Amino acid sequence: MSLNSPKEVLKSAIEIGASKVALSSGKYGKLTVLAMLAGIYISMGGVLSLIIGFGFPEITAGNPSLQRILSGAMFPIGLILVVILGAELFTGNNALLIPSYFAKRHSFFAVVKNWTLVYIGNFLGAIMFTYLFVYLCGLTTNEPYHSAIIKIAEAKVSMPWITVFLKGIGANWFVCLAVWLALSGKSLLAKMVGCWFPVMVFVALGYEHSIANMFFIPAGMFEGANVEIMQAITTSFIPATLGNIVGGAVFVGCAYYYVNRPEK
Repeated sequence: MSLNSPKEVLKSAIEIGASKVALSSGKYGKLTVLAMLAGIYISMGGVLSLIIGFGFPEITAGNPSLQRILSGAMFPIGLILVVILGAELFTGNNALLIPSYFAKRHSFFAVVKNWTLVYIGNFLGAIMFTYLFVYLCGLTTNEPYHSAIIKIAEAKVSMPWITVFLKGIGANWFVCLAVWLALSGKSLLAKMVGCWFPVMVFVALGYEHSIANMFFIPAGMFEGANVEIMQAITTSFIPATLGNIVGGAVFVGCAYYYVNRPEK
């Protein structure tokens, strides 16, 4: 199978990062649509992982790892759609904008601006899809999905802040490794496989992805989970988001720019 070399991947990442910053520097309508689509795609992966992962309670009750594997195997459809079809995902941009910044293609303020606008767009898309196409369609109304989504939402706001932060690092480390692997591939299949395995791993391990939580927590709240909005923000979204930034920007973007940057 033909693959791009690590240095070729870095060159691609620099160009992609620069183009993403250009998009967030004036083409706000297009950026909003692409960011909302990414939030929708991740939510599609979230609801599929819920339906399949928790749809066999008789089998998974005595095999907890099986439930994690089933959920993990379904969730990557979201990132696959983002990468293959094109969309603006906050967590992927955490890594992709760092090499282009180090290459002096734009300022760090432009990085923060892109992350902020994309994060908001991801949230709008996730909430819209979750309410219209999950809650109103009754996908989580019946058991075992009703109890499962409530339990998931309540569990996500019940962990210590530092635990969510560290799990956020782990989640986006894997997600951005998936993006890097997809950049390595030259065929559709190679890119899909590159996206699939690392994302499956982070879901199976139970790490915290801020954009995925934009589906799981609101979906649980719609079904009656004992979760307050400020509680979700302070105990889940903030630490998971900060952890995602570290996992993507530092552990992938910085690391691979450092080891593969052109020699002066």
